[in-house]
Amino acid sequence: MYVITADQVDSRHTSDAVDDTLASLNAAHTSALELPAERTAGDEIQLLTSDPASALSIVLELFREGRWSIGLGIGDVALPLGQSTRSSTGEAYFSARTAVDRAKPRPVRFACASAESIDQTLTEDFDALISILLLVLDRRTDGGWEVYDLLATGMTQADAADRLGITPGAVSLRVRAAGIRQEMAAVQALVRMLTTLDAPANRKA
Repeated sequence: MYVITADQVDSRHTSDAVDDTLASLNAAHTSALELPAERTAGDEIQLLTSDPASALSIVLELFREGRWSIGLGIGDVALPLGQSTRSSTGEAYFSARTAVDRAKPRPVRFACASAESIDQTLTEDFDALISILLLVLDRRTDGGWEVYDLLATGMTQADAADRLGITPGAVSLRVRAAGIRQEMAAVQALVRMLTTLDAPANRKA
């Protein structure tokens, strides 16, 4: 399973973002969450999912907000689950705590950690590759995000141009500058890596 623990950056000097972020995550990912995402301590949120695509999507959403140090933990969880995310436990939870602590000093404020029974080299590979993607996303302009959001709904680039009132060529330039096609390919590859990391066959005997 995948546990995400996110700690709000500089919460002493900024407004509390936990409630709004929890409402957004629980609304957008209800079917993928094993238990509702919740506040675990002060300005920290935590969630549990068994779906690798949703885990990656949530990491990217939190990163885009720019307000979180994000830890992704991979491993088994104790069953049956607790009444809430906060009352559940297991290797994925411990790994997420390790990951969020590692994330705080990093430029992208993200880290991944996994249970000792999981291939640590593959975990490190995933961590390194997603960090490259996050650096690319961190440099995306508002115009790039504007086009990305339209294409993510299923629009074509021509549709996006009509919606924005710009030429198709201008949209193509934004797509290239923002690395949108490269992101889409990278996301697919990263989901496959996450799937492999949590697969029973990847556990040590």
